[in-house]
Amino acid sequence: MGSADGPKADETDGDTRKARDTAVSERRFRFLVAGYAVSSYGTFLNMVALNLFVYETTGRALAMGLFMAVRLASGFVAGLVVGGLLARFSAKSIMLWANVGQGAVMLVLILAPDGMLTGALMAVSVVIGACGTLFMVALRSSIPEMVGEDRRAWANSLSITGRSLAMVAGFASAGVVVSLVGYTAAFLVDMATFVACAVTVALLPIAGGKGAGGSAPEGSEASEGSESSGGSGAGKGTSAAKSSRRWRPVAFVALAAAPGMGLIVALRGVDAFGSSSHNAALPIYSTSLDASNPAVFVSAFWCVWALGNIGAQQVIQRYAQRTGRSVGALGFGYGTVVMSAAFIAAFAGFPLAVTAVIALIAGAADGLTEVAYTSHLQTLPATLRGHAFGLSATFENLGFGVGMILVAAALDRFSPLAVVGWSHGAAIVVAVVFLLRVAGVRRAERTGLRKEEAVEGRPDRGDRDGAEVSRG
Repeated sequence: MGSADGPKADETDGDTRKARDTAVSERRFRFLVAGYAVSSYGTFLNMVALNLFVYETTGRALAMGLFMAVRLASGFVAGLVVGGLLARFSAKSIMLWANVGQGAVMLVLILAPDGMLTGALMAVSVVIGACGTLFMVALRSSIPEMVGEDRRAWANSLSITGRSLAMVAGFASAGVVVSLVGYTAAFLVDMATFVACAVTVALLPIAGGKGAGGSAPEGSEASEGSESSGGSGAGKGTSAAKSSRRWRPVAFVALAAAPGMGLIVALRGVDAFGSSSHNAALPIYSTSLDASNPAVFVSAFWCVWALGNIGAQQVIQRYAQRTGRSVGALGFGYGTVVMSAAFIAAFAGFPLAVTAVIALIAGAADGLTEVAYTSHLQTLPATLRGHAFGLSATFENLGFGVGMILVAAALDRFSPLAVVGWSHGAAIVVAVVFLLRVAGVRRAERTGLRKEEAVEGRPDRGDRDGAEVSRG
């Protein structure tokens, strides 16, 4: 009797400790997301304020394009090197210094004399573009270590919700802040948001980085998540760590290590290409609807889009909490198809009420794809995850940057509907190829499982999150 009671008591204590550690790690992550949302508000505020300031300072629209190009190019380069940085440094230090760098460069812009404004603006575009990518990759690649493998869908959804709310607030308030208090005050607010996020990161114990994902805080459930995420790739981890200086091969090894992973990253890049089309076409389409006040439609569209995005995050969080599963690779493929189709329909000239519903659907589908994509890449071993997220950021910046150039040229000759149609149509085509790939892999796995059961009598262990495409 005594020996039988012992294990039950131990199991109860273990479950209680696990629940307590999970609650602690989730509470810390909520604080981190709050800091991230504050800095994201600053990012979206400066996207508007800095572009307006560049145009007012130079008097040339070309300067705004150059500013954006430098920003995207910096993010492109940062995506290539961030995997190597995560193999050498902790995710916490990268996130901390990314915010410190952005806050410092905003201070440089505020204090710069008139004769050095152009140089200061270029420095801002370089630092903001690079540090934004560094922070994003460090955060996303380290989520399994922070909250545990089984809670990554919840964590991804929570961080995207915070970013979506910040986007609405940043875009909505930018014009008011600039018009009421001026550029200097707007830049001070921007700098303060980065400082606030840096302080949040500095005060929290954050796991991740240093090749194998770092170590979780003592007593944190994140340590178990780290082991589970890196266990399957332990053999690869040593070689990846040794070759951390050769970041370029390791980045592509991260894609080659899992069949189908290269295709999902390529789809993400094509999706970014499509996103450039509706971002560039919205002001033109809005002007055709109301030339006297074109900003109204653009603002309303993005606000409704954000409501759809946030609503989708709430559904995803509840689904993950109830089932313990993430939406997976199929969610990313189907979400991309729905989102791209919705953005095409948004330019088809439907009544405003119908367009509002379309924007809501586009936002919800965009939220689904974001969580599904991030959760899918997080199934990689910790030693490769940072490289994969870095390479993904590079593809996204490349797709968006090339798209902005081609779309801007195409909009001079074709209608917004035509340009958005072929841009997002390309994303739909690649998404269908990806879905066929995932379906084929799933059929192969089911066939293999049935053969195993017939030979060995093993039960189906396939409660997967859709990441089976990455396991071939």
